[in-house]
Amino acid sequence: MSATAMTDTSTVRKPLLSVAEAQAFMLCAARPVTEVEHIDTMRANGRVLALAQTSTLNVPERDNTQMDGYCVRASDCASGAASLPVSQRIAAGHVGQPLQPGTAARIFTGALLPDGADCVVMQEQCTAADGVVTVNHVPQAGEWVRRQGEDIRAGGEILAAGRRLRSQEMGLAASVGLAQLPVLRKLRVAVFFTGDELAMPGQPLAPGAVYNSNRFTLRALLENLGCEITDLGIVPDSLQATKAVLRQAAQGNDLIITSGGVSVGEEDHIKPAVEAEGRLNMWQIAVKPGKPLAFGEVNQAFFVGLPGNPVSSFVTFLLFVRPFILRLQGVAGNLAPRSYKLPASFERLKADKRNEFLRAKINQHDELELFANQGSGVLTSTVWGDGLIDCPPGLSIARGDMLRFIPFNELLY
Repeated sequence: MSATAMTDTSTVRKPLLSVAEAQAFMLCAARPVTEVEHIDTMRANGRVLALAQTSTLNVPERDNTQMDGYCVRASDCASGAASLPVSQRIAAGHVGQPLQPGTAARIFTGALLPDGADCVVMQEQCTAADGVVTVNHVPQAGEWVRRQGEDIRAGGEILAAGRRLRSQEMGLAASVGLAQLPVLRKLRVAVFFTGDELAMPGQPLAPGAVYNSNRFTLRALLENLGCEITDLGIVPDSLQATKAVLRQAAQGNDLIITSGGVSVGEEDHIKPAVEAEGRLNMWQIAVKPGKPLAFGEVNQAFFVGLPGNPVSSFVTFLLFVRPFILRLQGVAGNLAPRSYKLPASFERLKADKRNEFLRAKINQHDELELFANQGSGVLTSTVWGDGLIDCPPGLSIARGDMLRFIPFNELLY
């Protein structure tokens, strides 16, 4: 063999990207949507805030009571058994008269403190009869009082741009009177599924055919993320058919996601189709399950090709597609899911050269229990499990080892 042939690197296969490298590559490539819509706050769940929101008022508006009881002056109750005439009754939503020295007012949770009162004594510490209350307690000024603006100050920012709105954010916006919110438009995602063997539930299953579970899994994952979905169905194993559907999917969509056909077999047409219609920027990751993940662009739409095996498709969506979609939607900040260190209740001495994500659940002893069959086609593992163990390349696991565990509830929404 000549020296030239020995040093020719064109035939040397490049090392596969790590999980972290692939995630960073995709996030760096993301172009977030910019179009803004103003929608009713009631309909904003799951949307991404386009502009920071400030409050025009204090919350609470004025000092109010945290408890049902009696509002008093603390100085009038220093004896620990003060008897005071009850001068008025103040319910939430009503404004009382100024409290005269040496008197008390019956007050209910959320009601505004009248001028002159500086604390509230809860009713369990009082005895009332014939218009007089005996305060069996020595209160301190400010006791059981919510101070004006202790939650929100007028003029202060309550929600930052790029925040994905949940029930908490919607409630916070409503608490300062925001009836509408500016949000980024929904991400438009086209999906299709390749394979002559795929059938839909309800159809008879021909020899060698399988039901298309990925269509149901991926659509639900996209719905969880609030995407606007165009489902182009099942595409036969044909290069021409794949190219035609890719062109169709690129029209008016921000992202194309496919399942199947991304490996190197003669009937795997996704890679050559994307290279013909657009470009492939990344292919194959050092991850298990899910090595043949593809990422590129077709016209102005991003493209992600997921493996066809159902667990591979599910796991790679959670690890790579979910954060990419969140960034495209305009979500700001760190998109890494929270994870926890938990001990293994098993041993797994055979290490893999790839970064494995093992389906596991938390047992009654707060230990990680491994699903027995970690095959990429064993979809029952994703239903049985509580989440994924992040097992780095080359790591063998002994009982009691502390492992990084990512719960599914950190990955699905």
